[in-house]
This record gives sequence, structure tokens and C-alpha cells, in this order.
Amino acid sequence: MSWILLIIGGLFEVAFASCLGKAKETTGMESTYWIIGFLASLTVSMILLYKATQVLPIGTAYAVWTGIGAVGTVLVGILVFKEPATFWRVFFLSTLIMSIIGLKAVSSH
Repeated sequence: MSWILLIIGGLFEVAFASCLGKAKETTGMESTYWIIGFLASLTVSMILLYKATQVLPIGTAYAVWTGIGAVGTVLVGILVFKEPATFWRVFFLSTLIMSIIGLKAVSSH
């Protein structure tokens, strides 16, 4: 169950980073709504990370949570914000994904 909470928390990390990107592109009330989404996503993400660390080692949990957020945010950047998907970005994104899987595989929990 802790791994599921951690994964969901990582997805909310992607959400809060994406909200920051949208807030940057907008003005007025629309920007305010994106900031509210950022704060809500940030809160949920942190609570889920906290819950997961009650069972999982903090080093593993934080690294996986951050990795999910980083991978997801790069993918959202490429797919939504039209950032470049160069060979090296995709290559290093792949190594990050492999590292996350590796941390899960060697975790004793």
C-alpha cells in the first residue's frame, strides 16, 4: 500500500509542476486558479509522501517520489508544453526510469 501512495504522490508532484507551467502562461484569475491547483497538488503530494515514509525508508521513498515527479514533468513538458524531445533528453529520461525501477527492485519493503 505504501508504494501505491508513493506513486500517487509522485503523480501529484507532476500535477503541481504542471500547474506552475500553466500559471506562467496565463494572467489574471486563470493564473490564480492554476496557483490554487499548485497548492492543492503540493499538499496532497506531500501528505502522500509522508504517509509512504511511515513504512518505506526515507532515502528510497524520496528518490522514487522525486524520480516520478521528474519523469512525469519532463513528459508533460514534451507533450503539453511542446518542449523538445531530443535524443539526449529521452536517453537520460530512460536512465532515470531504469533507476526508479532499480530502487523499487532492491527495496526490502
